[in-house]
Amino acid sequence: MNNLENPQDNQWHSLAVAETLERVQLNRQQGLSQAEVQERKNKFGSNTIEAKGGKNPVLKFLEQFNQPLLYILILAGIVKAFLNEWTNAWVIWGVVFINAVVGFVQEMKAENAIAALSSSVQTDATVRRDGNKTTVYSAELVPGDLVFLTSGDKVPADLRLIEVKNLQVNESALTGESTAVEKNAEAVDADAALADRKSMAYAGSFVTAGQAQGVVIAIGKNTETGRISQLMDKQANLITPLTRKFDKFSRQLLYVILGVATFTFVVGLGYGEAWTSMFEAAIALAVSAIPEGLPAVVTIALAIGVSRMANRHAIIRKLPAVETLGSATVICSDKTGTLTENQMTVQSIYAGNQNYRVSGSGYTPEGQISQDENTIEVEKIPVLKDCLIAGLLCNDSHVDKQEDTWKVVGDPTEGALITAARKAGFWANDLEEKQPRLDTIPFESEHQYMATLHEDKQQGEKVVYLKGSVEAVLSRCEAVLDVDARPQALNAAPIHEIVETMAAEGLRVLALARKTVQQNVIEPEDINSGFQFLGLQGMIDPPRPEAIKAVEACKNAGIRVKMITGDHKVTAKAIALQMRLKRQGETIAFTGQELSEMNETELANAVEDGVVFARVAPEQKLRLVEALQSKGDVVAMTGDGVNDAPALKSADIGIAMGKAGTEVAKEAADMILTDDNFASIEAAVEEGRTVYRNLMKAIAFILPVNGGESMTIFISVLLARAEFLPILSLQVLWLNMVNSIAMTVPLAFEPKANNVMQQPPLSPHQPLLNRSLIKRIVLISLFNWIVIFGVFEWIRTTTGNIDLARTMAIQALVAGRIFYLLSLSQIGLTLWGKLRGRLDRVASVPMIWVGIGVTIVLQAIFSQWGVMNNLFATYPLNLNQWLICLVIGLPIVVVAAIANRIDPPNVSQQ
Repeated sequence: MNNLENPQDNQWHSLAVAETLERVQLNRQQGLSQAEVQERKNKFGSNTIEAKGGKNPVLKFLEQFNQPLLYILILAGIVKAFLNEWTNAWVIWGVVFINAVVGFVQEMKAENAIAALSSSVQTDATVRRDGNKTTVYSAELVPGDLVFLTSGDKVPADLRLIEVKNLQVNESALTGESTAVEKNAEAVDADAALADRKSMAYAGSFVTAGQAQGVVIAIGKNTETGRISQLMDKQANLITPLTRKFDKFSRQLLYVILGVATFTFVVGLGYGEAWTSMFEAAIALAVSAIPEGLPAVVTIALAIGVSRMANRHAIIRKLPAVETLGSATVICSDKTGTLTENQMTVQSIYAGNQNYRVSGSGYTPEGQISQDENTIEVEKIPVLKDCLIAGLLCNDSHVDKQEDTWKVVGDPTEGALITAARKAGFWANDLEEKQPRLDTIPFESEHQYMATLHEDKQQGEKVVYLKGSVEAVLSRCEAVLDVDARPQALNAAPIHEIVETMAAEGLRVLALARKTVQQNVIEPEDINSGFQFLGLQGMIDPPRPEAIKAVEACKNAGIRVKMITGDHKVTAKAIALQMRLKRQGETIAFTGQELSEMNETELANAVEDGVVFARVAPEQKLRLVEALQSKGDVVAMTGDGVNDAPALKSADIGIAMGKAGTEVAKEAADMILTDDNFASIEAAVEEGRTVYRNLMKAIAFILPVNGGESMTIFISVLLARAEFLPILSLQVLWLNMVNSIAMTVPLAFEPKANNVMQQPPLSPHQPLLNRSLIKRIVLISLFNWIVIFGVFEWIRTTTGNIDLARTMAIQALVAGRIFYLLSLSQIGLTLWGKLRGRLDRVASVPMIWVGIGVTIVLQAIFSQWGVMNNLFATYPLNLNQWLICLVIGLPIVVVAAIANRIDPPNVSQQ
């Protein structure tokens, strides 16, 4: 039993069946006893892959304080506490705490969503124990268990196959092969690659056909899937263009604030001001310059983006990943199930020397069979009818409707044949009553055909239907049926030409034939000759119609789409042509073999020019991602298998499949598609760009207030008026935190602009504050400084009431902010732009009106409630004073119009 401790070292695939049984100490007739099961479970544990524990929630919460701009606020609170100004200190610390809570809650929400999506469902396994067949949970399996596999089963552990009957296994999660692999019990070379180990069945793969018995040689973390899962660093931090920009911006602002605050303090002391007064001025300046509400607004905006994306079938694991999508320049997409339906569909039929097209896609029995764009009646074309019936009856699969979706149980190609027959009105249940099956020769890889014997009760004869590869079927045919089902001399040349034409279109071609016999059973020797060729059916996994539109939208948005698949080059290129995936008018395709022979320079050129990369190995996917990134691209990569995990982690944003994806792929990804549809990626890009645009609006709204406040305090100190600061530090906190959040959060709910997917991708190297945005901020900051300083000096000199002067300065500033908010929003674009029937937009953004309403209520409380007067040193206003503040704020309309010409809020930021 020690042989089972390091399963990878044993090279089980190269051992003979007898030696395998000896090493695991298994009696095939009895299986393991309960005592042996318990002993091995104690030794090896459960057959589960334990996910690495997440970070402690306390540490997660403390990480929220690790922001450069919050350091100043924490320090300011400490200084206030040192000066025994505990009210101010607790308010400042409260602001910091609120920021941390908002960030923590939103991050936990995102993690809970992925945890719910990633929860695994227990699989049943059929085993032999104590001489009896029994069903157990897969977690209960132990090394040495004898497991029985049948079509439709999920392989519950790594198995060395010891008995196989026509077994086919889909192990795309590990190898990237989209088609099922034929298995056998024969040992293979010790150095055989994973995809070539025909004697093994690996945990997480699916049985698509046949039966087998296998011995468990590895469970849990020792399986191939578990081993790769353990290699993944699940705690890697996501670094995105937005996080990099915010980090750089925050640090630069931190240095500027510290420098200006220190300079202000020194200048004040030079004027002979008391050091306590200058501390208040320096702290007020620092607090005014820090956009305290910005981290909260950014977090909320990203969280809203996460919610919107979830509604469009995209789950975001990390908040900053929302914005990364807006910067994506290349999307590397898998083909099967993402760009395509993942449902084989017959598209072309050749019978009686005639070609027919079949409409519809997937397993839904909706569509027509046509010739030269004219729908035909199949019943009137005997050979076509026989060709379809042959595909329907010579078939071991069936197609069922499950929750409004038609799904195949069995082989996808057989499902395609069933659906094609249904489109012509033929259903298996009806035909099986008229032509019951008497015998079957199942498909075997060495023969490349399947045959079924039926009794035709209407014709009073027995018929053998044959289905298989073109070579296998044609070699057994003596004649070909014409349109009226009359036998003619067989000429294979034109048939092979049709096959080549279908193959060039990426179609998988099956040939069908029939012959009449007398016996009630059939043997392989009965299939060797005497058949009449009925025709060909060509099928393909067709592209999703919505994916075709999404690819076109991505092209219009300046995003290049590249198909990376484990499928054959011809098939992949055919799908790419249907999806109009081209570069400079060509659909250039490369295979993994061709890529492996390229040097770095040649690979870089191939990555730039190619749109299809077929038969690509996992390490080559990683090379492709790194090559694109080296050219400055922001890369989004899709994947569903364990083998995709390295590329998903290396990409700027990894996208895993929620339905077909493995848990390892989901853990490595930044985003998960719940519908496995490329169209959802395009929708997520659209939402990502909208989030970024709204974030830039928020910055354009928040920073001018900070600029105006800072200028006010700084100029007051330079004018030796530190004792008459127009605004105090606590009042600044109110404006920057409470007021700013109430007014800025509604911008995060702004709908997408009409041209959001007509703009080029955002450059990851573009600074957070571009030139036009800086001009906007400076212009609005100057207006805000004039309002604050002007109103304060006017009211102070005319009334002598400093508290009233400060209160009116703040309320005038807020009135101006309300008008400025409208100018940035869709409402402003409607009211101050060209109306042209767009007044409906005013009602389409109700959150703006909610934000304005909340702001008015809060500002009334701020100045009219006695408790707030004592806490913030404010003063109640009468109606005339309120009106004065409103009138003073109105000129911002003109200033905002100028700013919108300099920096259009829906264009330059997107």
